[in-house]
Amino acid sequence: MSRPIIVFSLVLLAACSQEADRTHTVDEFVADTELLSRTITECRNNPGELRQTPNCLNAEAAEVKLRLQNMRKALGG
Repeated sequence: MSRPIIVFSLVLLAACSQEADRTHTVDEFVADTELLSRTITECRNNPGELRQTPNCLNAEAAEVKLRLQNMRKALGG
């Protein structure tokens, strides 16, 4: 009886961990500033392991894109 519960729990945990490993696009980071902020923080806290990962590269690109958009708005463009 406990074996199906254990298997079910493992399946749920595996499903949750796959979302964390998902690669987000630059546009997704631009649209979700909370996700962007969280990812940038993680990447900067562990640059040795994470710097060249797709999420860190995309988050950095999104941050640059947002900065340029904000500069254009500030200059009236």
